[in-house]
Amino acid sequence: MKKRRGRTGRKRRTKCLQSFMDGVNCSHKLEYIQLKKWLKDRGFEDSNLRPAEFLETGRGLMTTKAIQVRDLIISLPEKCLLTTSTVLSSCLGEYIMKWKPPVSPLIALCTFLIAEKYAGEESQWKPYLDVLPKTYTCPVCLEHDVVSLLPEPLRKKAQEQRTMVQELYMSSKAFFSSLQPLFAENTGTIFNYSALEWAWCTINTRTIYMKHSQRECFSLEPDVYALAPYLDLLNHSPNVQVKAAFNDQTRSYEIQTNSQCKKYEEVFICYGPHDNQRLLLEYGFIAMDNPHSCVYVSSDILLKYFPPLDKQRNAKLSILKDHDFLENLTFGWDGPSWRLLTALKLLSLAADEFTCWRRTLLGDVISAKNEQQTLTITAKICHYLIEETQHALLQISQLKRMKENLREHLALVEALRLEDLKILQKSAEVL
Repeated sequence: MKKRRGRTGRKRRTKCLQSFMDGVNCSHKLEYIQLKKWLKDRGFEDSNLRPAEFLETGRGLMTTKAIQVRDLIISLPEKCLLTTSTVLSSCLGEYIMKWKPPVSPLIALCTFLIAEKYAGEESQWKPYLDVLPKTYTCPVCLEHDVVSLLPEPLRKKAQEQRTMVQELYMSSKAFFSSLQPLFAENTGTIFNYSALEWAWCTINTRTIYMKHSQRECFSLEPDVYALAPYLDLLNHSPNVQVKAAFNDQTRSYEIQTNSQCKKYEEVFICYGPHDNQRLLLEYGFIAMDNPHSCVYVSSDILLKYFPPLDKQRNAKLSILKDHDFLENLTFGWDGPSWRLLTALKLLSLAADEFTCWRRTLLGDVISAKNEQQTLTITAKICHYLIEETQHALLQISQLKRMKENLREHLALVEALRLEDLKILQKSAEVL
């Protein structure tokens, strides 16, 4: 006789369906079982969060019970955190203490990650290292062809980021060589550029802010990093608010939420009110429909639309520079920013209006003609950026067909550019 599916059967099926719709539970995977056991040995108890794969965000954490406002999402004991104290108490400690000039806290952490990854099975941190990404999508890891398709202000920052990591590597080579007694293999092969790039990205994308007291064995750069296993699986959403800090009473890093979350949904935290260019630069991803997103206008574009023969042009530029009005000029979801309009108003002042420049910076209306010219130029800049974005999108789709190996990275730049296009089209409507 066929057994009828009772209420529990129906419930179970709905539950499975629900969890599949929201995210696929991954806590049965070996690497997560080992990570949870390792954390438990270090005093971490957690019953509500599960590693899962989500359609929109990839890997993240889902909750097995509804979360209310002011609930503690996670509390990670100090023993689970990877900080410069961890590094100093390892075999690297004595080498760091005697090295002159002192290394930065950042290089100490990078060195530790590379050494532990090289140690493989022997590493005490293996369960954590096993769940870290093998590769990253920060601009420093992107091919030149992909970087060249980023919006101009971000492209510049991406190149600066790459130069900075390269310089970090070059300036640390002598220190890496000093660690030779610890390794059978040549340190040059272990601590190569790609190993440092991976370690730098791991720290840059995953550390939580935690202030440590200044130590003499480190350079004067602030020691504010802590890697937080399991907690770093939480993804970012611009639409949630959290309180996150180290609790001196419980000696744990704690995150408390100001948002609700339904059972089996992904739990999000907020890395800060960052626009998509900042998210891509620092973390290697973008957030769709990000309310903080904007399109930056570089000073070169600003000047494209002004008569080069304007006798006061240099004086105007000098005023804008002195009052910090040549940076952070943007178009947002609600149109051109006040800063952009103010910079353009000042550049649009007629010769007989130039003495009113202070009033312009305060937001006063100088004349109807000045207001009209400002709006006309703003609209021209907006349309120029729309065309430039559409051209970049066309190049991206062509490159995606030609270079299969760059598809993932190109898709990321494409998503950023599509979001930019939406913002610019909205701004064009407003204008």
